[in-house]
Amino acid sequence: MADDPLIHDPDGGMARLAAIMARLRAPQGGCPWDLEQTFDTIAPCTIEEAYEVADAIARRDWDGLKGELGDLMFQSVYHAQMAQEAGHFTLDDVLRGIADKMVARHPHVFGDTRIDDAAAQTVAWEDLKAAERASKAQGGVLDDVPVGHPGLTRAVKLQKRAARVGFDWPEIGQVVAKIAEEAQELIDADPQDQFEEFGDLLFVMANLARHLKIDPEAALRAANDKFTRRFAFIESALAAQGRRPEDSTLTEMDAFWNAAKATEKARA
Repeated sequence: MADDPLIHDPDGGMARLAAIMARLRAPQGGCPWDLEQTFDTIAPCTIEEAYEVADAIARRDWDGLKGELGDLMFQSVYHAQMAQEAGHFTLDDVLRGIADKMVARHPHVFGDTRIDDAAAQTVAWEDLKAAERASKAQGGVLDDVPVGHPGLTRAVKLQKRAARVGFDWPEIGQVVAKIAEEAQELIDADPQDQFEEFGDLLFVMANLARHLKIDPEAALRAANDKFTRRFAFIESALAAQGRRPEDSTLTEMDAFWNAAKATEKARA
């Protein structure tokens, strides 16, 4: 075992990682847990690792990002290994496929097409994707928008796809008016209809984010972080008085909340 090249191979890179994954899934001598996994059981882990990559970036934790990117890469290798076992495709097929796609989608880099700025590149990228979808003879405009995306992200993708064929509000004011309409419908809704009406309101809020060119998931994460900071300020202020939030009133906590806001503005 000490001479096993998979244990000590600083130059192994992707090939070493793929070989380690194959060993983990080997029917003889592999890891029992890894052998039990399927695409369905690993998919949630893949999503979790992607979020941990985003978290490391948000925290500017570059050492942590290196590790998280490795974890995410391992997820791709894991799925590719299971696909190879099932006879679907190999890791090399995955790598060749993404390389070919990047070349095809960047004709201004790998060909003679001229694109002057990032905005034009975004349009060209979407045009190329649309052509790829058309070549697959899909039945509908929204057919391949992944269902596994977070709700707000998928909402924006659905709306972008519909907008490409003209199904969109041309003015932001119309979106804002629709938000007001949906909010009123939620207020007026019977309890059994509130779930649906709340979803409608979120969907239109995602539409507003799209028109404003804001990533709604990123905006919500930022709001979550802000709430966490300000609530921590409340806890710290109360602790200085020998108290906890549950020992105080809403009025007192709201005053500390406003103090936290004022402190943030003063530091800005």
